[in-house]
Amino acid sequence: MRIMIAAGGTGGHVYPALAVAEAIHERRPEIALTFVGGVDDFARPLVEEAKLPFEHLDQVRSGPLHGVSLGKALISAVQLTLGTLQAILLVRRRKPSSLLLTGGWVGLPVALAGRVWGVPSLIYLPDIEPGLTIKVLKYIANRVAVTAQESQAYFSQKQMIVTGYPLRRALIHAREHSGREQGLAHFKLDSARKTLLVFGGSRGARSINTALLGILSDLLEHPVQVIHITGTLDWEQIAAQRETMTAAQPEKMAHYHAFPYLHDDMALALACADLVVSRSGASVLGEFPAFGLASILVPYPYAWRYQKVNADYLAERGAAVVLRDEAMSSELLPLIRQLLFDQPDKLRLMREKSAALVQSKTGDTASLDDGAWNVARELIRLSGESA
Repeated sequence: MRIMIAAGGTGGHVYPALAVAEAIHERRPEIALTFVGGVDDFARPLVEEAKLPFEHLDQVRSGPLHGVSLGKALISAVQLTLGTLQAILLVRRRKPSSLLLTGGWVGLPVALAGRVWGVPSLIYLPDIEPGLTIKVLKYIANRVAVTAQESQAYFSQKQMIVTGYPLRRALIHAREHSGREQGLAHFKLDSARKTLLVFGGSRGARSINTALLGILSDLLEHPVQVIHITGTLDWEQIAAQRETMTAAQPEKMAHYHAFPYLHDDMALALACADLVVSRSGASVLGEFPAFGLASILVPYPYAWRYQKVNADYLAERGAAVVLRDEAMSSELLPLIRQLLFDQPDKLRLMREKSAALVQSKTGDTASLDDGAWNVARELIRLSGESA
């Protein structure tokens, strides 16, 4: 049996795919795995760093049709056409038994190729609401796996299965075996201070970066330390600004720790955080509850509304507070102070509500690795074998 996994674009699409691949390799190591990403895509270095035994790391052309200019959309249409031809040849050559698609435009050519050759496919939707790609793919795929029951409005009950969120082994290990102390030690942090984790996704969020640096001096007047994952796009600018601020305020800035990106170390950052400020991409639905994390979520305002839906899902369940992007300059600092220092009982309750969201399909407390194996099991069944 061979399973082909197609994912790309952002970490929110790639990491669940890698978690499913880990589950398959761990429980059914005889199953061959192959990965397909986009050309010059963010996915490839993440896949290589995961060190999973993929037989092949292939690429096909793709591009976005939504949220871009007309000229860019036309170029993307050509790329998707070429990518579909590439994928048709690729699927014939690799002969997969089933396909896993986790979103990102690279999934469309692979799904169409699977339909041409009669290969069954499974979509995994990490968000509550599907974006345009998955809204198209659902008409091609055999099954749709979702994180939460609330996605039922977008799919037929016959097609949809609730699996939970697939967590990578590094996150599960940090949650079950490492804990706060190991995270603090890894980042050389002070156990007497509160830890604030700030990040904007795999590429970063400029408005969050700007807002944090604008309040950083005032924030560090309090007994807090900051892990700031800037994303790769703004790293050079922020690193330079950090040097300037450190020269002026060395004692304060000793409690500010900036990184362009974290891979497996992200698990330890989550393990030692008391509060998170972040965008509300798909990972917040799985990773924050796994660590029982309270969060201030700032949905990206210029894309499909899925981030707002994700943020509202956690906020309505008492696990998060939603902050508008344009309100950060005036409201972010007071909100952080309120949760970390003024209302510790509210923060504790938010963390409890977050942890309670880790549930199995039956509503019972689930093992953290259930999500990845649930998706893997559906793929194996689609391939014609029992799991």
